[in-house]
Amino acid sequence: MAEVAKKKASIVMTATEDRDVPLEKIRNIGIIAHIDAGKTTTTERLLFETGRTYKLGSVDEGTTVTDWMAQERERGITIVSAAITAFWDLKKATSVESGHYRINLIDTPGHIDFTAEVERSLRVLDGAVMVFDGRTGVESQSETVWRQADKYNVPRICVLNKLNLIGADFEGSIKSVRERLGANAAPVIIPIGQEHEHRGVVDLITMKALTYKAVEDHNLTEEEIPSDLVEMAKK
Repeated sequence: MAEVAKKKASIVMTATEDRDVPLEKIRNIGIIAHIDAGKTTTTERLLFETGRTYKLGSVDEGTTVTDWMAQERERGITIVSAAITAFWDLKKATSVESGHYRINLIDTPGHIDFTAEVERSLRVLDGAVMVFDGRTGVESQSETVWRQADKYNVPRICVLNKLNLIGADFEGSIKSVRERLGANAAPVIIPIGQEHEHRGVVDLITMKALTYKAVEDHNLTEEEIPSDLVEMAKK
């Protein structure tokens, strides 16, 4: 098994572990985006990687944790915000003396008709994960929820999703965040390949490449940065 996979396995908290987490180690994190950018799928992945679920659910199959209403499963969209708790051992993950954190993940709707539901959730967030479709970058509802997050001073990190699909444009998506949202987007990863050639990312913090063999592969392999991306990574 790859070293990265071993490290990940060591930081997953199971349901039987201690859950008496002090208030200062509780975080409310929202997943916000334009419809179909991949919010619920991102939430599903986070739940899986933290050991909260044992398998990945599918929006298309109606098997995700947070799309619990019959109407949501029929239409494949999120209608109401849904909260679920996961646990993360930051001490084991980063060697920081921080211990266990309780993460309350809030999956929000992306459809314009449910904007009020998103704003209601933003009032209680410590931070948000803003998901963008890597083929289109900023979309109409992306702008709306971004301004809402500005209103409530919610810190954000951005995730470019779907970089393995036809039409993926990493640099164009970053440019749209800067130009349309006025945000100082600073990438911390760059993709290794795009569309059908996508096979991993370069971590610009550790300056290492993380690669996978298949989209369904849950194990990452840590490697040296590919020679054709070294200069780009150093910029």
